[in-house]
Amino acid sequence: MTIAVFLAALLGAMAIGVPVAFALIFTGIVLMFHMGIFNTQIVAQNMISGADTFTLLAIPFFLLAGELMNAGGLSKRIIAFAVACVGHIRGGLGIVAVIAAVIMASLSGSAAADTAALASILIPMMRQAGYNVPRAAGLMASGGIIAPVIPPSIAFIIFGVAANVSITQLFLAGIVPGLLMAVALCITWLIVSRKETVEPLPRQPWSERLKATGRAGWALMMPVIILGGIRFGLFTPTEAAVVAAVYALFVGMFIYRELKPAQLYGVFLQAAKTTSVVLFLVAAALVSAWLITSANIPAEIGGLIRPLMDNPKLLLFVIMLLVLVVGTALDLAPTILILSPVLMPIVREAGIDPVYFGVIFVMNTCIGLITPPVGIVLNVVSGVSRVPLGQVVWGILPFLLAQVCVLFLLVLFPELVLTPLRWLR
Repeated sequence: MTIAVFLAALLGAMAIGVPVAFALIFTGIVLMFHMGIFNTQIVAQNMISGADTFTLLAIPFFLLAGELMNAGGLSKRIIAFAVACVGHIRGGLGIVAVIAAVIMASLSGSAAADTAALASILIPMMRQAGYNVPRAAGLMASGGIIAPVIPPSIAFIIFGVAANVSITQLFLAGIVPGLLMAVALCITWLIVSRKETVEPLPRQPWSERLKATGRAGWALMMPVIILGGIRFGLFTPTEAAVVAAVYALFVGMFIYRELKPAQLYGVFLQAAKTTSVVLFLVAAALVSAWLITSANIPAEIGGLIRPLMDNPKLLLFVIMLLVLVVGTALDLAPTILILSPVLMPIVREAGIDPVYFGVIFVMNTCIGLITPPVGIVLNVVSGVSRVPLGQVVWGILPFLLAQVCVLFLLVLFPELVLTPLRWLR
């Protein structure tokens, strides 16, 4: 009965257009009435304690780093570096998009920001070269969702806080799955674009490649500093976010000199707006999370799927299918915040490694960013590339299938995540 009340309140609120954050608060209030413990202090205290977490300080700084990176010229130099290295091979601009997506993912952790930066620079180039533009837009969107998987990842920070899992371990565990996503996209692109009659870009001489590497050198050092610092214990993920923001500000203003003092207000304002949306959502979700635990909903769901507990792989398949369906209707952060408190007790009871589960769970929610009807990243790439959303959906299908295949490959072979994590530890 409690599960029915929870689902009816949440889905009913969202069905009539209530924003997700307010729908979560409303669901919490409905659960309190159902349990007979209505108290407005529960809402206030959980929202305040939910937002008052030191770890969440990483979110505004990583978002700020992403804004500074785009405004300061780091993004376009990374793309120019990739073009110089692989732009001359057949289908090279698609490979450039994937390589640039991986490098930029290791800088900001924001799928929407990375996709917008990639599409704004590469789509005009691919359109001029004669590529199928909807397919190219689909590739950009699929590459953009690597950002929340490769560290530093805002999604891992949210999951770590909601599920009480080590964010540092999540960061280290996300490296290989993110690279596998990139490899799958490259292979898929080479297959679907082999019929394209597009002339590749001229091969750059080694002198030009070295110049492009030199120009992008400061940008390419940023992931080395962030990941190296976390790996060797020089700073925590939260401190790494501050380092990333300061580094992007320094390089953009004093090295590349594209970031002007007059632009700083707009950059900081945009980062603050995005941060306010994310953190209010986190605060609201923790009201529902507290009541989900109090109402013993995880135990009820655990009872329903108890026959699967003895088969962790089958259990994970069922959970991943559930998350895929939910991801078509919800954005990344709400999916993590709503499902984490429900699923984590079940996962722990089944003996599944929480870090491993966190990686495949976040990857699954990222796939939701490119699935209609919501698909936030789909809408971003459609707007930037000026391609109708319906055409982008058709263009993204082979890349969406490739990402789903990687997800279920990791479900079948957990050691693909756990073995590299042991090495990195």
